[in-house]
Amino acid sequence: MLDDFLVRAALAGVGVALASGVLGCFVVWRRMAYFGDATAQAAILGVALSLAFSLSIFAGALLVSVLMGLLVSSLSGRHYSMDTLLGVLAHAALAFGLVAVSFLPGIRIDLEGYLFGDILSVGRQDLLVIWLGSALVVGLVLFRWSALLTATLSEDLAHASGIQPRREQLVLTFALAVVVAVAIKVVGVLLITAMLIIPAAAARPFSRTPEGMAGLAAVLGVVASLGGLRVAYVLDTPAGPTMVAVAALLFALATAAGRLLRARG
Repeated sequence: MLDDFLVRAALAGVGVALASGVLGCFVVWRRMAYFGDATAQAAILGVALSLAFSLSIFAGALLVSVLMGLLVSSLSGRHYSMDTLLGVLAHAALAFGLVAVSFLPGIRIDLEGYLFGDILSVGRQDLLVIWLGSALVVGLVLFRWSALLTATLSEDLAHASGIQPRREQLVLTFALAVVVAVAIKVVGVLLITAMLIIPAAAARPFSRTPEGMAGLAAVLGVVASLGGLRVAYVLDTPAGPTMVAVAALLFALATAAGRLLRARG
């Protein structure tokens, strides 16, 4: 079954969608979209370092993404507003990564594949890394669910409950870095944040509980991934951007349906 590249692509899309759907809810709740962009764009620098030192792309992207998340967390609130800081670091990391790639001697890479994804080239080893990474993210978020949710709702409530918001932020930073590292092959660094935010935003109008929103976001992410692959196959369009486009259409339909339900209610 895994000999078929479309099957591998579908499984890779599902794996990323499950992790990004669950984690994306916290990105939406905490308004961490810019944080996700900075972490994702830093991954290009990780790709360059991996190629330069003959390391695993996953390991390099994960390391640089974690370092970017820690850097942003440590610098936030010092002299610059968060959105300004994230904007500077995100674009600086992407620029340095692209420049570093151009200096690699004797190495030719598909830069467009890293920027926008190349899900159709996912191999068996890539598939293993994607599913192990996704399982780690989902397991970590579920294990820390109560603490993460409390810290998201109120830092004062978290402190009163014996929860350290700083520690929960580090948990999210690590989970986000893992998602970025495993999703590079699927949607690329420029579209990862979209797959984190759009399914979660689409699930919001129909969710009465945080758990329900996370579950529905994961389902919508899977639908967007498989639907995007199907549309890309039929129309011969880039798979990664098409998956995001399908997710955006789902968001538009969910928004319209949510308004109709509120009008009737």
